[in-house]
Amino acid sequence: MRRLVGRNLSRIRREKGLTQEQLSERCGLSQQYLSGLERGSRNPTITTLFEIASALGVSHVDLVLPDRG
Repeated sequence: MRRLVGRNLSRIRREKGLTQEQLSERCGLSQQYLSGLERGSRNPTITTLFEIASALGVSHVDLVLPDRG
């Protein structure tokens, strides 16, 4: 699940044209923490998922949807 969230986070962030640093500023989480999430080495809380999703302008569900294809 951590890797799935990480892949989705990375994909959505890139689709929005944001760097980790820019997303960090938007959601109030460190760039290092976001990097760990994208690598699948950090375990986000539900609250963190909501904060990131809000900063990205997507639903929190988008961060946990199974891979496409």
